[in-house]
Amino acid sequence: MLGGLGIPELLIILVVVLVIFGPKNLPKLGASLGKTVKNIREGMESTDDPKAQKKIEAEDVEVVDNGDSDKDAQ
Repeated sequence: MLGGLGIPELLIILVVVLVIFGPKNLPKLGASLGKTVKNIREGMESTDDPKAQKKIEAEDVEVVDNGDSDKDAQ
């Protein structure tokens, strides 16, 4: 199967992950893992395409307001 992992080994890994993270956090963990894989694939594909790189950079930019704007106004 996957690198020598059979069904029993995969079930043991699944049980350990369930015990560590709990059933409520598994969807969040899966979503973040999926986003990470998607970003890695996009990054690998867009290394040759400058337009795609700019699009990815624009999506990753976040505006952070740390409250310093009040200090500047005084």
